[in-house]
Amino acid sequence: MFSLLRTTLAPHFPASVRFRSQLAPRQVQHVKRHKGRVPIPIGGSTKGTTLAYGEWGIRIKGMGVRFSAKQLTTAEEVIKRKIKVVKGAKVYLRVFPDIPVCIKGNETRMGKGKGTFEFWATRVPTGRVIFEIGGTPIREELAREALRQAADKLPTIMEFITRSTPPRLGNLVLQPEPSTAQLSSPTQTAET
Repeated sequence: MFSLLRTTLAPHFPASVRFRSQLAPRQVQHVKRHKGRVPIPIGGSTKGTTLAYGEWGIRIKGMGVRFSAKQLTTAEEVIKRKIKVVKGAKVYLRVFPDIPVCIKGNETRMGKGKGTFEFWATRVPTGRVIFEIGGTPIREELAREALRQAADKLPTIMEFITRSTPPRLGNLVLQPEPSTAQLSSPTQTAET
């Protein structure tokens, strides 16, 4: 009886009103969560490492990292400011900050519970696409410059990618397999 009542009356904490201008989930069940670790892609999946919506993009080349909502918002504003000269251009954000980060104050004694909520974050592994630019045709120089400026705002090393860029599996870039036409074509070999 009580377990049924507890599940129906479980509180849903709204996102902090103080930070409504930033990226944040609409509601979460538990505001305080474990710290967690940045995932390491070891299973063989290449999901999220290639472009899905746009023509140009950036993905993580360095170590996986935890992005805050403020960092992602700042980088997105830089891209939008740079490409607003192209009518109909769109910016796609491929990650979303849905992890609450709680911090205790400096020089606080041990105990007395977990710290208070500070900001929203997301954990992103190596090789994951962060931003894409698309919508209308954009010159490569403009896209490259906009994404370079956005990558400078983020705390890890990024790489510029296109539609033809092969997927990544962690630090390993996967090359496409040669087709049967390439394998059956005669090659020049020197016989001695």
